[in-house]
Amino acid sequence: MAIVNRQVTLSDTVAKQIVGADNMPHDVVLHNSSKSSNNYIWIAGGSATAGTANGMHIDDSDTIYMTLQPDDELWAISTPSGLIVHVTDIRKND
Repeated sequence: MAIVNRQVTLSDTVAKQIVGADNMPHDVVLHNSSKSSNNYIWIAGGSATAGTANGMHIDDSDTIYMTLQPDDELWAISTPSGLIVHVTDIRKND
């Protein structure tokens, strides 16, 4: 099992891949590190859908847990620009 931790600084205009695809299901923990109100991270399964119109948002200081299926990936933007998402990606061995 591989556990990868990273912090990703996001833009409010261009989506950034925050979790890449794998050939096995894997667990992901995402945390919005902002402590200010109305600072959102928007996540989705592709760069075209990661945004305020289609993405799911993570409130400031919130943490979410997800299980991704094979070939799933996550992309994100933030409002405002410059927010940091903490990512823990727990990969299973083949």
